Amino acid sequence: MAAKSAAPEPLDVIRRFVNTYDLVGTPEELGAWLREEGLCSGKEKISADDVRHAGEVRGAIRELLLTHIGRPLDPAAPKKLDAAARRAALGVRFHLDGGSAVEPEAKGVDGAMGQMLAVIAAAMADGTWDRLKACAADDCHWAFYDHTRNRSGRWCSMAVCGNRAKVERFRERARGET
Repeated sequence: MAAKSAAPEPLDVIRRFVNTYDLVGTPEELGAWLREEGLCSGKEKISADDVRHAGEVRGAIRELLLTHIGRPLDPAAPKKLDAAARRAALGVRFHLDGGSAVEPEAKGVDGAMGQMLAVIAAAMADGTWDRLKACAADDCHWAFYDHTRNRSGRWCSMAVCGNRAKVERFRERARGET
């Protein structure tokens, strides 16, 4: 059974990627994660520069997700994603069955980043993108999929981050009344 914060596939790979902050700090860890997700074959050599690049892409995606809870967009984020799309040689590819898709031409980590950017572009087109959000808690920013009917979710977990925010607001009001 999928976690409550999970997004529909293939968008959930973006949520999982954004939440890899502590999991992909070395070339080996990044390679293992990309292979597990089916984004790389495992034959590619992954460098420290690839890890840095993946971290930049992850951070830029998180910045986009923060706009879904009303935070202003860091102007560097779209530029980083545009650069990643260029590195991936991302473009529309036409298939023999008459269909098309946005796909990377690059292989390895650049291609994997391109595959994820293509998922984001498709989610933007189908209306599911704005439901993928970053937690509003400044000490969290965990990515989650907002399953609320009115798209009002702000925290990855009401029991943890949401509760802490409510307790803090209560304490601020109590301090203001004394």
